[in-house]
Amino acid sequence: MSALGTAVRSGVARRRVQTLVIGLITMTAVAASVLGGTLLAVSGAPFDDAFARQRGAHLTIEYDAGRASAGQLAPSADARGVSAAAGPYRTATVSPRPVSGMPAWPMTVAGRDRPGKGVDVLTLTDGRWPSGPGEIVLSADAALFPVLGTRLAFTGLAGDPRLKVVGVARSVTRTADAWVVPAQMAALTAPGSGGYQMLYRFDGADTAARIAAGRAAVTADLPPGAARGEQSWLTVRKSAERETALYVPFLIAFGVLGLVMSVLVVGNVVASAVGTATRRIGILKAVGFTPAQVVRAYVGQALVPAAVGTALGVPAGHLLAVPVLAGTGEVYGSPTPGVAPWVDLTVIAGMLALVTATAWASAWRAGRLRTADALAVGRTAAAGRGSWAVRRSVRLAGRLPLPRPLGLPVALGLARPFARPARALMMGTAVLFGTVAVTFTVGMGASLGEVAKARAHDAADVTVAAPPPRTGPGGPAPEAPGARPDAERPAADPAEVAAVIGANSGTGKHYSAGTARATVSGVPGTTAVTAFTGDASWGGYTMVSGRWFDRPGEAVVPTGFLAATGTGTGDTVTLNGLGDPVTVRIVGEVLDPRYDGMRVFTDAANLTAAPADLADISHHIAVMSGTDVGSYVESLNKELTPLHVTAMAGGPDRGSGMIVTLNALSALLTLMLVAVAALGVLGGVLLDTRERVRELGIHKALGMTPRQTVAMVLTSVALTGLAAGTAGVPLGVALHGRVIPAMADSAGLRLPDSVLAVYDGAHLLPLTLGGLLIATLGALPPACWAARARTTTALRTE
Repeated sequence: MSALGTAVRSGVARRRVQTLVIGLITMTAVAASVLGGTLLAVSGAPFDDAFARQRGAHLTIEYDAGRASAGQLAPSADARGVSAAAGPYRTATVSPRPVSGMPAWPMTVAGRDRPGKGVDVLTLTDGRWPSGPGEIVLSADAALFPVLGTRLAFTGLAGDPRLKVVGVARSVTRTADAWVVPAQMAALTAPGSGGYQMLYRFDGADTAARIAAGRAAVTADLPPGAARGEQSWLTVRKSAERETALYVPFLIAFGVLGLVMSVLVVGNVVASAVGTATRRIGILKAVGFTPAQVVRAYVGQALVPAAVGTALGVPAGHLLAVPVLAGTGEVYGSPTPGVAPWVDLTVIAGMLALVTATAWASAWRAGRLRTADALAVGRTAAAGRGSWAVRRSVRLAGRLPLPRPLGLPVALGLARPFARPARALMMGTAVLFGTVAVTFTVGMGASLGEVAKARAHDAADVTVAAPPPRTGPGGPAPEAPGARPDAERPAADPAEVAAVIGANSGTGKHYSAGTARATVSGVPGTTAVTAFTGDASWGGYTMVSGRWFDRPGEAVVPTGFLAATGTGTGDTVTLNGLGDPVTVRIVGEVLDPRYDGMRVFTDAANLTAAPADLADISHHIAVMSGTDVGSYVESLNKELTPLHVTAMAGGPDRGSGMIVTLNALSALLTLMLVAVAALGVLGGVLLDTRERVRELGIHKALGMTPRQTVAMVLTSVALTGLAAGTAGVPLGVALHGRVIPAMADSAGLRLPDSVLAVYDGAHLLPLTLGGLLIATLGALPPACWAARARTTTALRTE
C-alpha cells in the first residue's frame, strides 16, 4: 500500500469517533436531502405528474344509451386528433346504501374489466379489483366513505342486488364514483336508463378551444343529442390545483430548509474535523508529505466515512419518505409518488462534492502552514484567544446565584464560543434553522386549523344533515294519489324539523341552511346561493372584512366572488333564476374556498319568490350550556325518526383529514430538521471536546468533577443556543408571514387576521427557549463522554 493510502487508512482507524460522527451526520443529511429534494420534485406540478402517470382522459363524454349504441360509439376512437381512447363503458346512476341502515348516496358506476386500458389508468389505493359480479370498487374521492368489506344495498332495482366493497381506487380525472365488472352492469341498470362512457386523449388538449374541437370531431358522426354530459381535464386540473396550491409553498419551504441545513451541517463538521488535525498534518509534512499529498490524504479521510454515510443515507431517506410521500399523495389527491432517481443521483453527487470541497479547502489551508507552526498547534494555546472572554465570564459567574462548585465551569463554558467564534457561528446557524422550522410549524399548524374551521363552518355542536333524495335509479318510488313526485319535494319538511329542534329542551340556538343555484347579472356561469333561516353568525363563518348580514337585502360573499364580479363591500349585485330578480348589498367578505369562491350567503327571506324549495337543507344546533351532546343527539333522533332525518354530533366536515395529514406531515418534517440541527451541534461539540481533551484532563487533575464537566460542556453551547433561538423565532414568524399568504394567494383567497396572527407570548417564549433545548440535546452526548473520560487517558491524548 502506498504511503498516501496508509495515511488515509490509519487516519480513519485512529480517529474512530471523528469518523463515526462524519458518517452519522452525512447519513442524516443525505436522508434529509433526499426527503427535501423529493418534496421539491413532487411540488412542481403534482396534478400534471399524476395525469401523465395515469394517462388521464383529456375529455370524458357520457352518452345516452337510448340514442347511441356501443357499436356507433366505438368508431369515435378513430376520429381526427384522437391519440387514444377507451370505452364504451356502460354506466348507471345508482343510490346504494350500506346494509347497516345509513342513508343512500347517489353515485355514477362504470363497468370496466380492469383498472387500466391505456386511458384513465386507475390506481388501486387499497384492496383489489373485482373478480366477478357481486363486488365493487369505490373511488377514493366518492362521497360514500369507502370501507373494505362493506356491503352496499341497491334497493329499487330488480333483485335488490348487494355488492361487497373489495377495493378503493383513484381516477386522476374522476371519471366515476365506483367501478364493477361489465357483467354486473345489467343488474345495476334500470330498464330504459343508463348510458355509455367514452374516454379520449387528443394530440393537442392544452386549451379549451382544442378540447372543443376534439369534442366536435368525436361526436360528428353520432346522432344529435347522443352526448348528454362531458368533463374536460382542464376543469379537473383547475379544481385540483386550487386545492393543492394551498400546500405547495409549505412543502417547498420545508424542502429548502432541509437542503440548506444539510449543506451547512456537513460543511461545518467536515471543516472542523480536518481543522482539528492540523498538528497531525504537521507530522505528515515532517516525514516528507508534500502539501498536495496532505490535501489528498485528508480529503480521503473525510470521503471514506462520508461515502459510507451516503450509502446508508439514501435508503434511510427512502424509508423516511414513505410516510411523507403518502401524506403528500393524500394532500394532492393522487397516487403515492416515489422518490425520483434523479433526486438520489443529485444528492449523492452533491454531498460527496460538498465533502470533497470542504475537506480540500481546510486541508489546503493547513497544508500551507510551515511544519514547525503546524506541529505547535494543540501544544501551545493561541495567545489571547478567548482570554478576555474568560476573565469577563469569571466575573459574571461570580455574580450569578450559582453554587460555588459550578461557578468556574460555567465561566469556562460561557467563554468557549469566543475562543472558537467560527465554530460557534456554524453550530448556531444549525440551531437557528431548527428553531425557524419549529416556529414555522407551530404557526402553520395553528393557521391551518383556523382555515379548516373556516372551511367546514363547524361551530355547531349537532348537525341534522340534508338527506339525499329518495328517488332511486329506476325512477320515483310509488306515491299516494295526488301526491307530488318525490323528486320535486325535499325528503322532510324543514319547518317540521326546525320545530322539533326548537322544542327540545337541550337546544340553545339553531339555524337552517339550504342551497339554490342562481346567476349573477353580468357574470357567466352559475353561483351557489346559501340561504339561512335564523341567526347563523355564530356558525363558524370567518369574516375577512366587513360583517355578517343581519337583515334581509344583505349578503356576504367569499373573495372569489368579489374578484369574479369586480365588486367590493358596499356594492350591490342582482341574483337571477330565483323567481323574481333578487338584489342584495354585500356587507362582508367571508373566508370560504369552496365552489371556486362563487357563493352568496344571505337570508332566506330574500328568496321567498323562488319557484322551488331550497335543496340540501341542513340544520345546525348549539346545545344549552351543561347539556351532554351525546344524550342530546340520542333524544333528538327519537323525535326525528318519523321525519326520516338523523342528527349527528359535530359540524359538517369536522376533523378534516387533509388538515390532519398536513399537520402530521409538518410534525415529521420538523423532527427531521431538529434532528439534523442537533447532530450539527453534536458534531461541533464533540470535535471541540476532542480538540481540548488535554485541557479537560488538566481540569480533572485539578479536581473538576464529572458533574462540573457536564455543566462546562453544556454551558459552552448555552449562549449559542439562546442567541440562535432568539434570532430564529422572528425569522420563523417572518417565514410564516410569507408562506401562509402565498398559500392563500395561490388558491385565490384573502386571509383574516385570525389566520395570520397566531403567535402570542405563550408560544414565543417556549419557542425562543427551543434553540437552547436543541443545542443542549446535541451537546449532551459529548458532555457525558467528557465526564466519563479518565484523567490519565485525557492527559496522554495528543
